[in-house]
Amino acid sequence: MADNYATHKKQEVNDWLAKPPRFYFHFIPTSSSWLNLVERWFGKITTARIRRGVFASVPELERAITDCIKHNNANPKPFAWTKTANKIILKVNRGRAALNMPPLARKG
Repeated sequence: MADNYATHKKQEVNDWLAKPPRFYFHFIPTSSSWLNLVERWFGKITTARIRRGVFASVPELERAITDCIKHNNANPKPFAWTKTANKIILKVNRGRAALNMPPLARKG
């Protein structure tokens, strides 16, 4: 899964993806970073360690992030969606309707 960032759509990326046919990009809608699990992970680090921290240097910030990751990895918990895909798509479509955007179509 990838967001709609332009680098994910470059011809070089498409050419690389065509070589090993086991990969397929699923693009999430613009303004839906919450669907991208790495964005959820970044949000968790931000909330748990960065947002209220005070860092005197970039290396100090890097150490704080690394410590947060080590702490999480010592007792990992899987991310679990609390909604079905259909419920998520319905909610996204309600938001898109409010913004006068075309609805998402469910594939598969």
